[in-house]
Amino acid sequence: MNTYGKKFTITTFGESHGKALGCILDGVPAGLAIDEVYIQSELDRRKPGKSPLETGRKEDDKVEILSGVFEGLSTGTPIMMVIFNTNQKSRDYDNIKDLFRPGHADFTYYHKYGIRDYKGGGRSSARETAARVAGGAIAKLMLKEMGIEIQSGICEIDGIVGDNIDFEYAKNSRMYALDKNKEKAQEEAILSAKSKHDSVGGVVLTTATGVPIGLGEPLYYKLDARLADAMMGINAAKAVEIGDGILSTHLKGSQNNDPITSTGFSSNHSGGVLGGISNGDTLIVKTHFKPTPSIFQEQQTITTTQEEVTCELKGRHDPCVAIRGSVVCEAMMALVLADMTLLNMGKKIEHLSAIYQK
Repeated sequence: MNTYGKKFTITTFGESHGKALGCILDGVPAGLAIDEVYIQSELDRRKPGKSPLETGRKEDDKVEILSGVFEGLSTGTPIMMVIFNTNQKSRDYDNIKDLFRPGHADFTYYHKYGIRDYKGGGRSSARETAARVAGGAIAKLMLKEMGIEIQSGICEIDGIVGDNIDFEYAKNSRMYALDKNKEKAQEEAILSAKSKHDSVGGVVLTTATGVPIGLGEPLYYKLDARLADAMMGINAAKAVEIGDGILSTHLKGSQNNDPITSTGFSSNHSGGVLGGISNGDTLIVKTHFKPTPSIFQEQQTITTTQEEVTCELKGRHDPCVAIRGSVVCEAMMALVLADMTLLNMGKKIEHLSAIYQK
């Protein structure tokens, strides 16, 4: 499926080495101020080639809004945005035309569709996430109207865990590091792997504050389930934790429960979700990214005709996909929350009365 959401939906299109990629947003309420400078700034955070910690592919990622906006305001009709590719080097993939890259979706896409798009991974490429960031930026603009703020950053690289979480520091870090005391070691781990033609994994922490109580649709559209689904839909994501996540399995109930006071919860092991519904506390999500599968070492693989061969990649690839993935995590959380806020509007009769009563 290429469409995500129920009320606030995003449909993405395009391939890594195609002419362009983009998205169509539907369900955006009319009258929302569409800040194109802000949307571009979000894409600039995700765009490649900003430092040695990222791929060398240089793309401006300039977004163009083609519909759904008039005089700076959303019209309530579908918003279409496009980003043209300008720096593809498809010849870098000529040597792998008939073989499968280990760790990539080449193998599964070929067997599912019977077509081998070998240029940059086609639709399965992480380049597609630029469209999600564009859509997520508009979702963020909508959420801002409700006082909801989303932030993210890198909390772990190659097993080096950041303990001191500082989102303000992350905004000015070239790798979006949350712990300034671990940033140098994390950068060195990335650059060391890169020098050995290898890659490393990482963990992104994403939070949302100002989230009202009541977002989430039990039983089969739970907030935490949709957040996990959204994050797992990002390229290279392999695991998602809500709140304490795995740690909660090591605790007693007396330790894991969040005491409730007249002013709110005194702890947040739940990560802001109870019974699939937001409880008004901060949403906390950790997304675990595997090492980038595109590495420049010899690897064993097979061709489309089952011949065993050695794979030697060329091209430009991120030594740690989690860095730019952190921006995508923000976008996906924004898309989920935008959808959930619209779904929640009609759950109480007084909400409808407030809108339609004469």
